[in-house]
Amino acid sequence: MSLLSVRHLSKRFAGVAAVCDVSFEVQAGELLALIGPNGAGKSTCFNMLNGQLKPDSGQVILDGVDVVGKSPRQVWSHGVGRTFQIAATFGSMTVMENVQLALHSHRSSVFHAWQAMSHSYRQEALSLLEQVGMQDHADRPCSVLAYGDVKRVELAIALSNKPKLLLMDEPTAGMGPKERNELIALTKRLVIEQRIGALFTEHSMDVVFGYADRMIVLARGKLIAQGDPQVVRADAQVQEAYFGTGKTFTSEDLDGATA
Repeated sequence: MSLLSVRHLSKRFAGVAAVCDVSFEVQAGELLALIGPNGAGKSTCFNMLNGQLKPDSGQVILDGVDVVGKSPRQVWSHGVGRTFQIAATFGSMTVMENVQLALHSHRSSVFHAWQAMSHSYRQEALSLLEQVGMQDHADRPCSVLAYGDVKRVELAIALSNKPKLLLMDEPTAGMGPKERNELIALTKRLVIEQRIGALFTEHSMDVVFGYADRMIVLARGKLIAQGDPQVVRADAQVQEAYFGTGKTFTSEDLDGATA
């Protein structure tokens, strides 16, 4: 059984079909890329998976449970981690405190102002930071970190609820080639080691074709192709959606094409 099964998902806004009858699956231990040209429906589809938007129809089956209609908090509690295009961390707090706060939230524990944060879940937080290579920065404020390091902290936060499914919205946005390849390589290693299913949207085609196990492609709200990267690269509908011609992706396109 698939970890995530999306069945006939649809959403309309003012009569416009943003997502139309989209179905796909994510397996445990798989890194699946969701791409498409601007306006393809990627964000709408993504936001329906974690409860930010309610679909007009369809099912989102996570580990055997339909999570449609559940709030983002409920979906998160069911085992979904999420990172955002703009990193969501508290700059005034230390790296360690950001992760500790996520652990508190996952356990629904009450945090009293007089209780020292430094004594709560410190070892678990340090373990998560070790997984993303940020243990040496544990006591630094997030505000002084390089952007690539902030994204690593956000990944540690997303892992704090031991997710079955990881949703990553443009995880390498704003990063240089070296940083983005390091981050996605780290993500893929964790996905394999921890048997997490991961779905990510991405604009950098070098990341998509270099690391995704499979790809799904949306255009005008409809799923037009899916499969391994080489099959999708050669798909005529994908070429038409991106370039408006029969041109195929080349090595020169990988840095320039947008998803």
